[in-house]
Amino acid sequence: MRKDIIKTKLDKLENLKRAGMEVYPEKVERSFANSEALDKFDNIKDKIFLAGRIRSLRPMGKSAFVHIEDESGKIQLFLSEKNIGKEKYKLFVKNIEIGDFIQAEGNLFKTKTGEKTLEVNDWKILSKNMRPIPAEYYGIKDTEELLRKRYLDILINPETKEIFKKKNVFWQTVRNFLSERGFLETQTPVLENVPGGAEARPFITRHNILSRDFYLRISLELSLKKLLIGGYEKVFEIGRVFRNEGIDREHLQEFDHMEFYWAYADMEKGMELVEKMFKAIVKNVAGVQNDGKKLITKHRGKEIIWSGSFPRLDYFEEFKKETGIDLNKNISVENLKEKADGLEIKYKDSYGKGRMIDTLYKKTVRKKLIQPCFLTGHPIEVSPLAKKDPDNPKKVLRFQPVACQSELGNGFSELNDPLEQRKRFEEQMKLRKAGDEEAQMMSEDFVEALEYGMPPAAGFGMSERLFAILMDRPVRETVIFPPMKEK
Repeated sequence: MRKDIIKTKLDKLENLKRAGMEVYPEKVERSFANSEALDKFDNIKDKIFLAGRIRSLRPMGKSAFVHIEDESGKIQLFLSEKNIGKEKYKLFVKNIEIGDFIQAEGNLFKTKTGEKTLEVNDWKILSKNMRPIPAEYYGIKDTEELLRKRYLDILINPETKEIFKKKNVFWQTVRNFLSERGFLETQTPVLENVPGGAEARPFITRHNILSRDFYLRISLELSLKKLLIGGYEKVFEIGRVFRNEGIDREHLQEFDHMEFYWAYADMEKGMELVEKMFKAIVKNVAGVQNDGKKLITKHRGKEIIWSGSFPRLDYFEEFKKETGIDLNKNISVENLKEKADGLEIKYKDSYGKGRMIDTLYKKTVRKKLIQPCFLTGHPIEVSPLAKKDPDNPKKVLRFQPVACQSELGNGFSELNDPLEQRKRFEEQMKLRKAGDEEAQMMSEDFVEALEYGMPPAAGFGMSERLFAILMDRPVRETVIFPPMKEK
């Protein structure tokens, strides 16, 4: 930032103060938002007050045209020596700049070109801009800088502002969809004794008063299931979760997540509900095709069709098709690693059977899944919280909506057998001891809760990854203030 620009702005700030103006006043008079004044133009006859940030300024001798912008949009102002007096007009054109916030008082009229305009008879400053807005001077071309200073990205790029309006619609659609079907929205703790409900490395934080460490939650699952044990039948939460993993197009360390749990429902009912919810989200966020029937979005140049029934794909069948490995047979970790070597797929030596299956799946099966579908019947090794399939003990009753080569959620017929749950946790702990930092930890508290009895239930979780897919952007570009590396 050039020092002479800052000095000039400071000088103008002092000029306004010397003229007796409160440069950062407490009170603002505002009759309408800008778009509202434009919409009601024909019915507004009296003097009104408008406010906003100056986005353009064109002095022309004894008069000036200005555009101010608020969240609703821009409106033109007309200032002249005749209407506001010579001294106050001079104070304006000499000291007010693009980026400043002002309040303007006057009457609406139309210019010779037909533009709806406020003829100003008085003004006051609301906030002095001390740094030039980049778009007006040199712009910001670096994506990293835009993400780091997201407030400027929102200010200078209308498409960015629109993304976060749509994101609000996204989560409101989820909230309304579930609430209308009798689900109770709840709030559960962010700080947990043991992180559970997902396979991810957690963050650790210190609680000074209790003199102990807590984990930031990686999932909402275990607490919500306890509410089923307590007697609620339909619960959900939308909240932040934290996973100490890498950053890529689909992953961040902190993100918004939703999970619902539905007592006395099974996986089939869960899939039916999720499909309806996804279609409601796509319709509200991305809109409907002109024919009014097809729900279509674009992702990396391909049309994604969300209308129609989502086909069901069997995990074992798809895995065998892409890798040649039949998971119904007694496959060893060595077999899986040998296949990965042959396909030049990287893995860690510490990976157990479940992690190897998942690694192979992600590099083969998932890459072929473009259109929305449900992947079902996952191996038990990758699903420590799901019920076994009674027809095949090597499988669990699990489903994932998948599209655009990405998992967009995770659902189960929930495991409610405390003895089996303890066994699964113990198997996960063996993996942790072998070096798998993402394997789940033993939660004695949750197993004890299960011992009091949890009804059969369907559960489902999804993150804002679905929103990023609908916007066809990396997930961090759909987060207002994503975590960033230091400069």
